[in-house]
Amino acid sequence: MKNMHIEIWSDISCPWCFIGKARFNKALATFSHAEHVKVAHRSFELDPRLAQTRPTTGAAHAEKYGMTPAQARAAEANLAGIARKEGLEYLVEFRDHGNTFDLHRLLQLAATQGLEHELLTRFYEGNFASERTIYDSEHQVELAVHAGLDEAEVRTVLADKRAYANKVRKDEAEAAQLGINAVPFFLIDRKYGLSGAQPIEVFSEVLGRAWTDRQSELTIVGAADQAGCDADGACDLPGRTGVGGDRRATGRLLTDPGFTY
Repeated sequence: MKNMHIEIWSDISCPWCFIGKARFNKALATFSHAEHVKVAHRSFELDPRLAQTRPTTGAAHAEKYGMTPAQARAAEANLAGIARKEGLEYLVEFRDHGNTFDLHRLLQLAATQGLEHELLTRFYEGNFASERTIYDSEHQVELAVHAGLDEAEVRTVLADKRAYANKVRKDEAEAAQLGINAVPFFLIDRKYGLSGAQPIEVFSEVLGRAWTDRQSELTIVGAADQAGCDADGACDLPGRTGVGGDRRATGRLLTDPGFTY
């Protein structure tokens, strides 16, 4: 039986990617043809212009969103509540925010060994549920080893900035060609596109529809205003909606300006 191929563009610094992955996994776990689904994670940097690491303070976070520090803390707490409803640990304290290119290079390494799902989970947990910064190379090595990668190979890749760089750039270029500028983005058999951290029931519905209709044109399904993060590092915050142009499903990939995260 022909497999269904699902590609997921996401970034480790994106809270809605963390939540969306959990929701998608729950839908896939109950899908009757799950054994015939092949999932590939694609690289997408929310803000490749960032320096390697910088702290995200409450004041800086609030300024970016045009909020008071109290409002920013409340929004972060709301995000934590949404994550915890999906069974995810989520620290409310503001995390370091930095360049995720090395993390994506390691995910590309993991993909060559069929371990990208395990490593992405470790990276998400390291970023959102750990007090240690995900941008520390030693922490990255530890997480990669726990995911099943060889320590020496991981250190070699981190030391060589060219290693797997082309694969990361290829994923990002393909996203641009497809018109994907917000994550998480789920592409099923190159025909169905889902933008944002959709509800579990929407993922389930689309999996079923894609399985029975494998010949349709690319179709955007689900609510177009589901939370996500865009290519400028913009993330929707709980209690606030995105801004910009028409967000209706139009049979093409969506553009969602959102808010800078």
